[in-house]
Amino acid sequence: MKNIYQDKICVITGAASGIGRALALDLASRGAQLALSDINAEGLEETVQMVGGANKVMSDVFDMADAQAIADYASKVEAGLGPADYVFNNAGLTRVGNFVDTPLGSMEKVMDVNFWGVVRMSKAFIDQLLAKKGTLVNISSVFGFIGYAGQTHYCASKFAVRGFTETLAQELKGTGVGICCVHPGGIATNVARNAKVDKMPIGEATREELDANFDKMAITSPEKAARVILKGAAKKKKRILIGPDSRIISLAYRLFPTHYAAILEKYSGENVILGEKVKSK
Repeated sequence: MKNIYQDKICVITGAASGIGRALALDLASRGAQLALSDINAEGLEETVQMVGGANKVMSDVFDMADAQAIADYASKVEAGLGPADYVFNNAGLTRVGNFVDTPLGSMEKVMDVNFWGVVRMSKAFIDQLLAKKGTLVNISSVFGFIGYAGQTHYCASKFAVRGFTETLAQELKGTGVGICCVHPGGIATNVARNAKVDKMPIGEATREELDANFDKMAITSPEKAARVILKGAAKKKKRILIGPDSRIISLAYRLFPTHYAAILEKYSGENVILGEKVKSK
């Protein structure tokens, strides 16, 4: 089978760990040239070392909330490697906390990274992608389909990524540019474990119980997620679902748009995201 990623210039944000690292390693094995970035300098350097010297790689440390850094990044990539063929907007963060007790600053931070980071990166690289008839891959979530208690900020950001990406796909129809929106289910990464907990009614739940619940939902490996993303991006698929949970949630949302919460509560069995154990009935 033809390797379409050979010598392609692939930009990956959030490359220090998780899906971003898995994408970098998979693409490196396919002969791609990589522009990797993350706010975590140590983790990013580990990824670069894991990629090895067979591929041309550049790495940059910056915050996805830094608008100027992103605006400058596209020209830096073009000068160092050439215009991008693929841009994988993977970087993101999450928090835990109900809206009533969550500071607005927490909401703004999540939106600034998860949504505005995607928009800024898309804007910075869109001319290159138009010139190369390349592909833009934006990572949303299953929480870009459904609301989930304790995740108002995260869900809002991922709904916004989906709306932005699907609308951009309509606007760029006929240009040759692929626009992909990715909806991972539970992926075994550190994103959830690194989530900050805002003020909330913890009840009987501890942070350990919250982490255990995240671990229970993390049923797909980053490596499997990367393979699914790259297969979908190669075909310029508009929607890429990752994991059986993503397929179930997508179906539940489509079939029961106003009642999915009750149905998924029965499916999941127990919910401690809000710090309260809610047994299925």
